[in-house]
Amino acid sequence: MIHIVRLEDAPAQPWRNGGGSTQELLAWPTADNWLARVSVARIERNGPFSRFEGVERWFAVVDGEGVTLRFAESAIVLRAGDQPLHFDGAAAPDCELLRGGTQDLNLMVRSADGDGAMRLVTACVPWVSAATLRAVYTAEHVTLHVSHRDEIVLPANTLAWTEHQGAQSWELTGAGTLLRAWWLVFAG
Repeated sequence: MIHIVRLEDAPAQPWRNGGGSTQELLAWPTADNWLARVSVARIERNGPFSRFEGVERWFAVVDGEGVTLRFAESAIVLRAGDQPLHFDGAAAPDCELLRGGTQDLNLMVRSADGDGAMRLVTACVPWVSAATLRAVYTAEHVTLHVSHRDEIVLPANTLAWTEHQGAQSWELTGAGTLLRAWWLVFAG
């Protein structure tokens, strides 16, 4: 079964530092004891990320001009359309907005309990995964094709996810070949 979560149905939670807000789309298997967590954040001002010991993170700019993430020994510029950045959640980089606020997709995985991944979707290219949890987040209207049998229309700003479904083939089609959409997995 494929579950659908729309961003507009996820309540926004303000950050403790006041720099933005987060909308949690999925905390799996439970909100209190998650192994994988998917959220969309709105960053409104410069400031540090929260520290998450024992958590691997993936971060992608969905909308806005982008950010510079400053780690202890490097600085990385990320813009919409770039591949997601994978980093240790304990690193807690400082975030500097390039020009105004951004909307960002986040995947967090407890590293002691499994592996995760997030990458950009290429339209019309099948994606096969047998991961415990698999998902796609889309920032635009697309159609999800599942194993060449089912078609699911996904509105903009939607997460579609499933668990324990074996090696299904997923494919996205939309208005063009460059989609603002990301595959996400957790294998535990």
